[in-house]
Amino acid sequence: MVSVTSPRGIAIQRAQADTMRDRIERITEDLKDIKEFFPIKISRRRTQKLRDFLTSELDSLRSQPFDLYDQQGKVDYLLIKSYLERQLRELDLNSKQDEKTALLLPFSETLLELCEARAMVVSMNSKDAAQKLVECQSQIAAVIDIVKNGSSKIRMEKTIAFRAARNIDSLHTNLKEWFEFYKGYDPSFNWWVSHPYGVVEKGLKDVSASIRENLAGIRPGNEDAIVGDPIGRESLLSELLGEMIAYTPEELISIGEKEFKWCVGEMKKASRSMGFGDNWKQALEEVKNDFVEPGKQTELVRDLTMEAISFVQDHQLVTVPPVAKENWQMFMMSPERQKVNPFFLGGDCIIVSYPTDEMDHESKLMGMRGNNIHFSRATVFHEMIPGHHLQMHMIARYKPYRQLFDTPFWIEGWALYWEFILWNDERFKKTPQNRIGMLFWRLHRCARIIFSIKFHLGQMAPQECIDLLVDQVGHERATAEGEVRRSLNGDYSPLYQAGYMLGALQIYALRKETVETGLLAEKEFHDRFLKGNCMPIELARASMQDQPLSREHKPSWKFYSL
Repeated sequence: MVSVTSPRGIAIQRAQADTMRDRIERITEDLKDIKEFFPIKISRRRTQKLRDFLTSELDSLRSQPFDLYDQQGKVDYLLIKSYLERQLRELDLNSKQDEKTALLLPFSETLLELCEARAMVVSMNSKDAAQKLVECQSQIAAVIDIVKNGSSKIRMEKTIAFRAARNIDSLHTNLKEWFEFYKGYDPSFNWWVSHPYGVVEKGLKDVSASIRENLAGIRPGNEDAIVGDPIGRESLLSELLGEMIAYTPEELISIGEKEFKWCVGEMKKASRSMGFGDNWKQALEEVKNDFVEPGKQTELVRDLTMEAISFVQDHQLVTVPPVAKENWQMFMMSPERQKVNPFFLGGDCIIVSYPTDEMDHESKLMGMRGNNIHFSRATVFHEMIPGHHLQMHMIARYKPYRQLFDTPFWIEGWALYWEFILWNDERFKKTPQNRIGMLFWRLHRCARIIFSIKFHLGQMAPQECIDLLVDQVGHERATAEGEVRRSLNGDYSPLYQAGYMLGALQIYALRKETVETGLLAEKEFHDRFLKGNCMPIELARASMQDQPLSREHKPSWKFYSL
């Protein structure tokens, strides 16, 4: 029996008193507070505060008795350790990128000082604030002059210029919050600051627009232009380490190309069944034209959703809780949002993307063709049950603290994995047209690996990404533009689009190791995977198979044979 006063006994007490779940939940909230207090990402003070916090937490984590935790505790330890290390790497990489924009933001430090002084409730001197704004406007005017009249002398990549414009937009938003906070409350503030603030606000809009037009190549009225922000190979390797993927970017491209080739071969088989020979693109055109009339898409999605639920329940593939089954909602997607999301979305609810009466004739036809019956049938399984809707239901209820480790390889991989399962399951009835619809999406996800990683490596431009989707996958041009815009506009992590297919391949490989070897029944495998919540699939594998784990675990799983 271990004495409670012995070193081992004390370590056990510490492990029990400070569970990894408690630590993760505290770190989650602490980080949220720091980021909300310092919302401007280019702030040096924010960067330093985050760096100090992350470093302190890592140091504290290293003092924990890793070997005394159970398997789930060890998994949590590695999850939070990897997360903290990744956040530190991202801070450094983002700082390096932001340094490249400094030439266009000489006024940023002064504006940051004003915004952060307001957050820290430093006493306001309205006259001094007005003077600082006047000085900033002088700097803003100088930048506009250089950008408009001397842009040929500025050696800056379009993507860096676009990053600078976005950083200026962020400053503008926070400066507006600063002004609204004091306006009307402090009489002297209005008297001194109102006019110079108005001038600076207009200046920030003007300098952002000028940078976009003259340096990033985005003409006025072309706000939908796609520029993106490629992160480079070093940052991609950092992202892959964080996702616990033991492959290089180049190897992932090879995986995408190999899967792409398989999809084309299967497309030709389905095409032959439809009477088009090997001309699968002609067969795809036939499938696209099989859409419901205006006003009927919601009924189609409803019926497909019920078909999906019935199939997985009838064949005991995964547990579907009654609340998840009975309480899902449907909404329509706005025309503006369809520019980024040309196909319907799912999760907590399903959002139907379909043309509206205000769209022009060509846009209506492309939207209907892009959301045809056969594309929609595959997508419903992906978005609702057993895909994202069931997934969102479960992660809110089982180990919800692990949502901090949200990853596209787990989130999107799970939904696409079900497309693999249904493709292979002969009990799921499929016409050749259905197969074309399923293969279109699978081909699309292969292309996402190729174009997204090549873009971040600097090997493909946005227009080339669009052309790939149109010429080799069979997208409508409008939907291809929406997909690339969504992929590259910075709202998603660099590996997000690659995570669909790669995550699905990981889960499918894990299924082979556990279900096909008899380690777990299929339903138990799916239930345990969902209840484990978000994490890199390599750790989900270690958790499910009770593999030995070390404090310094490094990704090593080769889930795909090249």
